[in-house]
Amino acid sequence: MTPVQSATIPLFMSNKDVAAEAVTGSGKTLAFVIPILEILLRREEKLKKMQVGAIIITPTRELAIQIDEVLSHFTKHFPNFSGNIIVATPGRLEDLFRRKADGLDLASCVKSLDVLVLDEADRLLDMGFEASLNAILDFLPKQRRTGLFSATQTQEVENLVRAGLRNPVRISVKEKGVAASNTQKTPTRLENYYMICKADEKFNQLVHFLRQRKQEKHLVFFSTCACVEYYGKALESLIKQVKIMCIHGKMKHKRNKIFTEFRKLPGGILVCTDVMARGIDIPEVHWVLQYDPPSSASAFVHRCGRTARIGNVGSALVFLLPMEESYVNFLSINQKCPMQEMKPQRNVLDLLPKLKSMALADRAVFEKGMKAFVSYIQAYAKHECNLIFRIKDLDFASLAKGFALLKMPKMPELRGKCFSDFVPVTVNTDSIPFKDKNREKQRQKQLEQQRKERQENGGKKKFIKNKAWSKQKAKREKKKKVTAKRKREEVNSAHSIKLHAVTTA
Repeated sequence: MTPVQSATIPLFMSNKDVAAEAVTGSGKTLAFVIPILEILLRREEKLKKMQVGAIIITPTRELAIQIDEVLSHFTKHFPNFSGNIIVATPGRLEDLFRRKADGLDLASCVKSLDVLVLDEADRLLDMGFEASLNAILDFLPKQRRTGLFSATQTQEVENLVRAGLRNPVRISVKEKGVAASNTQKTPTRLENYYMICKADEKFNQLVHFLRQRKQEKHLVFFSTCACVEYYGKALESLIKQVKIMCIHGKMKHKRNKIFTEFRKLPGGILVCTDVMARGIDIPEVHWVLQYDPPSSASAFVHRCGRTARIGNVGSALVFLLPMEESYVNFLSINQKCPMQEMKPQRNVLDLLPKLKSMALADRAVFEKGMKAFVSYIQAYAKHECNLIFRIKDLDFASLAKGFALLKMPKMPELRGKCFSDFVPVTVNTDSIPFKDKNREKQRQKQLEQQRKERQENGGKKKFIKNKAWSKQKAKREKKKKVTAKRKREEVNSAHSIKLHAVTTA
């Protein structure tokens, strides 16, 4: 057993609530899967067909699938296994409790619940999950075993421990040879590197790096879904004889298939957002590449933790702009995460002209590039470490070149600025067609409709001029946040008395 397993399993088995903290990749899943199965198998009164014996709550559907696979390895040996186990994300589980879909009254099914596990608890408490967790706890019986597992201990996690666990045993596991005073969160067998390069050199360095290691398995992290869509398509065109897949949070049903398929591959590239940063166990990942630094220091650590898992070796590399170099010292102090410098390769091929040609040949690529650029700027503006990642210091011209843009998009952050170092193409971008004939046919239809409307209105536009993507998106996000906040306040207010009852039970 790994240290977290040997420390946790006996306590869980002896009816203790546990709050376990251990570095990512240390084997936390088995630390709760084994006790759950043992507790349910040893139950004196066997659970009936519709009764739920255990619930495991996890932040992402990929992690839920992974935990389900681990459970299946064991349950297949017990054909008469008694008691249902639910593995779910908070939002979906809350929805099942409230909707009573297809005649399932989940609230009545959990009355005999033995075990509740909150996996990746610090992530569960990210924005939007607190209300769901409060609502779920309200449906569950107070007499139960509860396990809380996390790679980092935050004040929010501590609050959840107080609310959902009764006199818990706290477990904090360090790797062998790591001093008790050391708070390093990355595996000791991880080799961590950083590379300083300009914004218009970064993509060429990435492609060169991946072309040199075609036989290996890589995760490449970007800051936004739009960047994954754009650069994923670019890498597919520029790196041959390598399986390249993309995954991000805005994908719905496709995510499960992509995730399962990539896990089975001996080599390949998964282009992804932070949806793949937490708790996901992909076998034999050689390199974790962070094309964009994440929005928080803890996310940096979790990204790196997708390699060098359970005692294996692995490597990670983050690309940094010259203005971001102090991030290296910040991570060393803030996360006890030391890194070595890797120098950019000299005389690498300039592939940005090819990327421009792709955009000129297909409107889909052109639009993906523009959206990716806008989304990157937005994400940069919200960086947690804004003393280092300062949007006012960004070289927008160099950045636009790095995205191989044909022209600068209209967005508030660029208003009134001069970009003498950026030369837009002379082509009228409105004339760039979609390669997909159906999409182009639809676009031409819309353009014709607009022309007719202008003629009917004496040459004036009837419709309101489109605003910059960033402004539209910002308004939508603000509205969502206000709605989510109102909902959280209503739920927290309604459950505050009942949560207090859990604490004092």
